[in-house]
Amino acid sequence: MAYQQPWLHDLTVALSAPTAVLSGADGQIRTGGVQGVLHADVRVLSRAELRVDGVEPVAVAGGLDPASAAHARFASIARSLGDPGPDPTVRVERLRRVAEGRVEEEIRVVSFASVPVDAEVVLGLDADLSVIENVKEGRPAALVETEVRENGALHWGSDAVSVSVRAEGEGARIVQGDRGSAQLRWPLHIPPRGTHTVRWSLEARVQGAPVGGVADMSAFWDGVEIECDDRRLPALVRRSIADLRGLLMAPADEPADVFAAAGAPWFFTLFGRDSLWAARLMLPFGWQLAAGTLRALAARQGTKNDPETMEAPGKIPHELRRSSTLHARPALDGAPMALPPLYYGTVDATPLWVCLLHDAWRAGLPEEQVRELLPQLRAALTWVVEYGDEDGDGFLEYLDRGGRGLSNQGWKDSGDSIRFRDGSLARGPVALCEAQGYAYEAAVAGAALLEALGEDGAAKLRTWAAKLAERFRERFWVEDEDGPYPALALDGDKRPVDALTSNIGHLLGTGLLDEEQSALVVDRLTAPGLSSGFGLRTMDSREGGYSPLSYHCGSVWPHDTAIAIWSMTRAGFAHRATGLVDGLLAAAARFDARLPELYSGDGPEQGPGAAPYPAACRPQAWAAASIGAIVQCLLGLRADLPSDDVLVAPVDDRRFGALRISGLAAGSARFGVEIAADGAARLIQAPGSVRLGKD
Repeated sequence: MAYQQPWLHDLTVALSAPTAVLSGADGQIRTGGVQGVLHADVRVLSRAELRVDGVEPVAVAGGLDPASAAHARFASIARSLGDPGPDPTVRVERLRRVAEGRVEEEIRVVSFASVPVDAEVVLGLDADLSVIENVKEGRPAALVETEVRENGALHWGSDAVSVSVRAEGEGARIVQGDRGSAQLRWPLHIPPRGTHTVRWSLEARVQGAPVGGVADMSAFWDGVEIECDDRRLPALVRRSIADLRGLLMAPADEPADVFAAAGAPWFFTLFGRDSLWAARLMLPFGWQLAAGTLRALAARQGTKNDPETMEAPGKIPHELRRSSTLHARPALDGAPMALPPLYYGTVDATPLWVCLLHDAWRAGLPEEQVRELLPQLRAALTWVVEYGDEDGDGFLEYLDRGGRGLSNQGWKDSGDSIRFRDGSLARGPVALCEAQGYAYEAAVAGAALLEALGEDGAAKLRTWAAKLAERFRERFWVEDEDGPYPALALDGDKRPVDALTSNIGHLLGTGLLDEEQSALVVDRLTAPGLSSGFGLRTMDSREGGYSPLSYHCGSVWPHDTAIAIWSMTRAGFAHRATGLVDGLLAAAARFDARLPELYSGDGPEQGPGAAPYPAACRPQAWAAASIGAIVQCLLGLRADLPSDDVLVAPVDDRRFGALRISGLAAGSARFGVEIAADGAARLIQAPGSVRLGKD
């Protein structure tokens, strides 16, 4: 039987990893779809519907606290209560707070009526204990049985998954219904112009979860404050930092190794590529997230060859889960996908790990912490230059030989993402263009690290990188009516997969392209085919496989645009990247400053433009981390602390007006930058290692 993935673009998501509450915009948690309380990849509560005086209150407002991803507030009207007449006089407020393994909700009934209010507050509850992969695929699940224990709490579950709910307030009672349903009930007696408050809470425990929440977040972006004439930017920065804090997690066995979970609700765990990019993009605000991410992944680095898990010596993993997961595939992909708890099916996480270590070192990561990772650095570099080549042609590539894993193993990992210009699919092994850029940069960056640490092997890595660049020039460049550009990939027959895609933006600044080639790529990125006005389309709108709501063949992913912005800045094209910055800010304004995982590739001329992708995660770590690329571009930030300093060279683009930002990082020190409306810049409380320069 075919099921459909539930949509969540219109839901309110409050979270504190590994716990998330997904409700309607009215605060109600309804049966069906993905709504519920999720904890450690289990839906521990599937319904929490509020009724007052026997009817649902009518929603009038609701949403997240601007400063926190863990707090939400909803307001509604009890129309059947209070004074007669057109004006509502009884308001119902729900204040929701989420912490690791705990949800608390305060329900206030506020009366402005001239008469007493007598009614009953009822909260209907259901639970199905469905695991996240079944929720994602829309599979129905039976309700579990509940019981009221001697301590007065409502309980369900087992030793593996245990959930309890308590009701607080005068006259509170729990009533069990049929098929596992239950109700929390409170009598309501409010004098004229009075308020009545009741509370309920949920606690959940899941055994064997490999990752958990973070108690102390003070090391992560405290002191980041921003003011800007363009109000879209402060709103995005504040929301994104709140969301990233909500996504912070750590391995259960190493609580100091903090990383950003990829996204809620589908990817609420450690993901190699996603967590690495989130940490890399956030380096302007400090290296602490990078340090934890590097260690968490290094602890799980491959040591042996295993075709089932795709583990290999030195390889950085793709995904960590509590248990194996089984996923249905679209008909395009054929057989179901079965992923082990620790899965290594990624071609790019390993070189990206090396690149993050190098960039974090340049941003001030202490040398002793870099040295601690030297064995893992050598192992990762060995995988890049020796084991990552599936067929000996000199390129980094992937192939799912077992047929049960991801068929595509770059960041565009859906089964239909690698296409020729005519829309036909490429067959593996696949050598992605951006993977070659990452590999080149990893070899050069790894050489720099080894040299700085007094280790050997740098010359061999640089020679390998030079040969890779030569092979790339010979094999990857293709041409259309507008001129040359890098192909998306080489297929298993070594044919260039010639679709024009956003992947080429990841090549900038890696060193794989020369100045002339970089300029050609920038021209493509800023042309209307790829640039939608709200960010970069994943595929040029003229290509045969393009669709604006395709997951990877025409939609816009904010992190992908952010990487292009960041890469253009590194390559000396910050002045050309500000149009993409403006596009991300325009999109953020359409999504209440919470950039989703992806959205449509529609431009302003297509109706509303930037329409939601209905199943997109929101928040998503690397989408939230886009703020790092935006700040780096606008300020022209360049950090090279081990050998030099931090340079601030603001881009000459006045469209955003005056800007003031504090909480930027220079190693362990903090500083700020102020840019006047006329472009004049000054540093605020900057250490001697920070200097102003020119764009």
